Amino acid sequence: MCQACLTEALSRRSLMRAGAGLLAFASGIGAAAAQPVSAAATPKAALDLLVEGNARYVANQPRERDFSAGRASRANGQAPFAAILGCADSRVSPELAFDQNPGDLFVVRVAGNFVTTDGLGSLEYGAAVLGTRLIMVLGHTSCGAIKATVEALQKGNTLPGHIADLVRAMKPGVEPALKQPGDDLERRAVIANVRHNVERLKSAKPILSALIAKKELDVVGGVYELDTGKVTLV
Repeated sequence: MCQACLTEALSRRSLMRAGAGLLAFASGIGAAAAQPVSAAATPKAALDLLVEGNARYVANQPRERDFSAGRASRANGQAPFAAILGCADSRVSPELAFDQNPGDLFVVRVAGNFVTTDGLGSLEYGAAVLGTRLIMVLGHTSCGAIKATVEALQKGNTLPGHIADLVRAMKPGVEPALKQPGDDLERRAVIANVRHNVERLKSAKPILSALIAKKELDVVGGVYELDTGKVTLV
């Protein structure tokens, strides 16, 4: 091959390699810049995903996942399909209980899973800005905050520090259970507290109640069974 032909061939190869490199670089930028997409477009679809995920968790058949996958896109934003107002109890992890990936759930936690001003603002942000379609108030069995509130209401005992503030805040939700018949007072109190806070969120103005009226959001209650992992809607 003549020198001129050889030079031309090498130049073409260099150009092709450079072009391939540019395409790969551009493709990488596009992947990194991709925005997460919500897994549910309606409140019902969001609830179905939670119910199905909890069934997998109870059966000890969670989805296989690579936690490194999606990190680049999550760095550019989030699109959780549901929010959870849960208890701070270390035995209850919403992402595990509903078998969801990072970025799928917007979680607000406080001992006793009750609505606070800060928590309400967080849930409003999740619904109005991030697009969550469902809020679940998630109580659980053997809840220490519920037990403390029931005992305080029954015996009038005073709890130390700011723990007493928790009891005072939970009193409106728990107190009706003391007036109901039945032996399982603690479970009734857990359910009553969940239902009370569901209603608080449904009527919360101006953001949540407006989204609910437009059927863009729903609020439901659930109780997590510590011994089985099952979440029962209440």
